[in-house]
Amino acid sequence: MALVEIRNLTKVFPHSESAFGGKSRGEVRAVDDVSLDIQAGETLGLVGESGSGKSTLGRLILRLIEPTSGSVRFEGRDLLAAGRGEMRGLRRDMQIIFQDPFASLDPRFRVEDVIAEPLIIHGRVIRGDAGRSGPAKLDVRARVTELLRAVGLDESARTRYPHEFSGGQRQRIGIARALALRTKFIVCDEPVSALDVSVGAQIVNLLAQLQRDFGLTYLFISHSMPVVRYLSTRIAVMYRGKIVEVGDTSQITERPAHAYTRSLLEATPELLV
Repeated sequence: MALVEIRNLTKVFPHSESAFGGKSRGEVRAVDDVSLDIQAGETLGLVGESGSGKSTLGRLILRLIEPTSGSVRFEGRDLLAAGRGEMRGLRRDMQIIFQDPFASLDPRFRVEDVIAEPLIIHGRVIRGDAGRSGPAKLDVRARVTELLRAVGLDESARTRYPHEFSGGQRQRIGIARALALRTKFIVCDEPVSALDVSVGAQIVNLLAQLQRDFGLTYLFISHSMPVVRYLSTRIAVMYRGKIVEVGDTSQITERPAHAYTRSLLEATPELLV
């Protein structure tokens, strides 16, 4: 059984007359009858141009937005049928790394607070100065320090604010936050597209190392075929809301069957990682 099973997933948005709303005129099928399996321990690369529906699909899988129809199962459990309490528990095993490392971190929080927030929400830690009695839980400072080291940042980062870091360092903080709950499945939503090529290469290599270290499963979303090719076990190609081709990385990159896949391979410059 696959870790994530997606069946006939569809998301339809109403198309309004203008950018300011008004009378609805038709609809936009952002995700159109998509079916995919994601196996435990693999990286499934999801590639396509901007506007193809990739990010919408990633958010549908995590139920950050609700689908129009279809189903998503995680470890056999129907996410769309899960109630609020059950869904909260399931979110411990499913996280997302956002595209923009500048917008995804609360500027009012210190790094320690950013990383510790999911731990505290899910009751995994107590603050070191909380003074609570009862069964001991992992001290938040120790866990945050462990996570910072895992993503290549010094413990001194703990007490600083996001604006004090570069884009690549902020993305490392976002990755640490996604790892905080010992997650199994992470949607990586264009995590290097806002970074310089060299910095992006470092983040891609970090993600590969973390996958080996922690047995993670990724849905890696990108418009760059070279990046997807480097990191992914399999590749799914998305075009206008549909999956037009899916297969092993070597098959997709060396023997593409669909004209759109061939155009992506021909148009994207090589990325050295």
